[in-house]
Parts: sequence; structure tokens; C-alpha cells
Amino acid sequence: REEYRAVVDAGFILQIDDARAATAFDRMVPPGTFEEYRRWLAKFVESLNHALEGIPEDRVRYHVCWGSWPGPHVSDVALKDIVDLILKVRAGAYVIESANPRHEHEWQVWKNVRLPEGKVLIPGVISHATNVVEHPELIAERITRFANLLGRENVIAGTDCGFAQGTFYRRVHPTVMWAKFEALVEGARLASKQLWK
Repeated sequence: REEYRAVVDAGFILQIDDARAATAFDRMVPPGTFEEYRRWLAKFVESLNHALEGIPEDRVRYHVCWGSWPGPHVSDVALKDIVDLILKVRAGAYVIESANPRHEHEWQVWKNVRLPEGKVLIPGVISHATNVVEHPELIAERITRFANLLGRENVIAGTDCGFAQGTFYRRVHPTVMWAKFEALVEGARLASKQLWK
């Protein structure tokens, strides 16, 4: 809590990066049931909210992803099965991986789940785990899907995750990173033209 407050008091937005919430499902030792996993995640959310107590929600972002380990991700937990717990975190914005091929279809979750009043969704619309640079029109399509469901003022385009886990551990080359960011900016411009006609 003290570290979180220090970040916010210094004038920064606090982003909680949490790859454990979604990836713990298939990594529980010993293997647990889905109900046990949900109980663990609910307790984790409760603990995190305790640490965030007193920090204005609009200064907090909560990032959830399914990890960047190289593998098929066929045992990933579905967003629909944990979105209720994610939305209990005291954050003003939720940064959720949404561009990777295993989870891109989950934008449809928001057809049945209401984003809490005053909250923002930051879906990943470019992937951090591939060298393929997304086309701006695809990025615009991804953004407008979310905006049409949640309201254009409640969506900010983002990346699936960070492009590097450290100075010497990059997922893609910096030239590819910047090309992806350029495509993201152009895709956001296209989406804005569509959404604010």
C-alpha cells in the first residue's frame, strides 16, 4: 500500500500488472478445481483492494493478461469466467489482453457484462507477442467493437502487454514495436473518425 500511495502521490497513474490472476488457473499446485481457483482469485482481489484502499480509483489501472509464455494457451481460463472478479478491483481502468488469437473473440463478453459506471476499458488492440504489424483498419475495427458495446468515451486503445520484460528480454525488436505503435495511432484515428462522425 505504501508503495502504491508513493506512486500516486508522485503524480503518476498506478498500473497493477497482474499476469497471475488469469494464468494461475492452469498452474495451481497441486492441481485444483475451477471453484478453488475462483476462491483463490476472489481472495486475491480482496487483498489487492485492501492495498488500494484510500487511493482514488481514477489513478489506478488494473492489467490482466494470460502470460507471454510460448505455448498453445489451450488451457487458459476464459474471460467470461473471471470478468466479474476483475471488475471488483478498485481501479478506474481495466487493461485486458484482447488482440491475441486465443482471446480476441472475447470482446463479445461485453455484450453481456456491463462496465461499471465511470470505469474505462483499455483493450489490447495490438499484440506484444508477434512480429506481425497489425493493419490500422484491423485496429480500428477492434476499437469500434468495444466502443459500440461500451460507449466510445469508455474505451482507450492499448497493447496486449508490455513489449519487454526487462532491458535484455524483448519480445519483438524495437523497430517492430514502433511500427506497431504507429499502426495503433493510425487505427485510433480511423476509429475516432467512425465514432465521432
